[in-house]
Amino acid sequence: MQIQQALALHTQLAHQSESAALDIELMLCALLDKPRSYLFTWPDKVLPEPVVTQLNRMIQRRLKGEPVAHILGTRGFWDFDLDVSPHTLIPRPDTECLVEHALTLALPSSARVADLGTGSGAIALALGWERPEWEVVASDYIADAAALAERNRSKLQLDNVRVLQGSWFEPHVGTYDLIVSNPPYIDPDDPHLTQGDVRFEPLSALVADNKGMADIELISDQARAFLRPGGFLLFEHGYDQGDMSRTLLTELGYEKVETLRDYGNNERVTFGQWLKS
Repeated sequence: MQIQQALALHTQLAHQSESAALDIELMLCALLDKPRSYLFTWPDKVLPEPVVTQLNRMIQRRLKGEPVAHILGTRGFWDFDLDVSPHTLIPRPDTECLVEHALTLALPSSARVADLGTGSGAIALALGWERPEWEVVASDYIADAAALAERNRSKLQLDNVRVLQGSWFEPHVGTYDLIVSNPPYIDPDDPHLTQGDVRFEPLSALVADNKGMADIELISDQARAFLRPGGFLLFEHGYDQGDMSRTLLTELGYEKVETLRDYGNNERVTFGQWLKS
């Protein structure tokens, strides 16, 4: 089988995936350990039989709905690749919007930052990657998630990032200039939970009570005791939770409350500044 013939196999996935062609390209790149440009530079190259066999196995897994990130064991985020597992959310491009805005905030050069519910470590590691002078403390309640984040931290050799295990603020000590989180925010009754990649992700990282707002409310309330005067709280939420999030932060006493839109122009990240001592 030639590379161009392998790429044509995306038609098998067309009914299962909206990104069928990209799925096949990513699988081939992983199997060949080559960039995507290689596939189109050498379309006539014949694939070794073991690669064809593994590709067919991957396609069968994808046909069952398994996310490509789980099949490959990695997902690109920011400027690096992260190991992923069924114990955490798969990092998504829209979460990069949170990272981008965090990097624009007026923070001390040696800011102390907390990332709550870090999962694979995506947010914490992106911030630590861009700001080596920051001290970033990431935490997750799930032991397997914390272990995964630590593995990713070690691979990236980010000594300015620490990973702790514990629920929300439980393992944290001291105060922070910035607190970030991508908490569970999906309503348990949301029909999307039975569709697409989320079927293979842990419900504990997806759903929250009170129409998806329970964990956001807890974090926003408790963050006030962990923020230094002038510090910021920044969190991701559902596309329809911007108004509720702004109201929540305002009622809790945060100032300069705003909501940012993601790459699809949906309200996705809300932040506020804590100015009280």
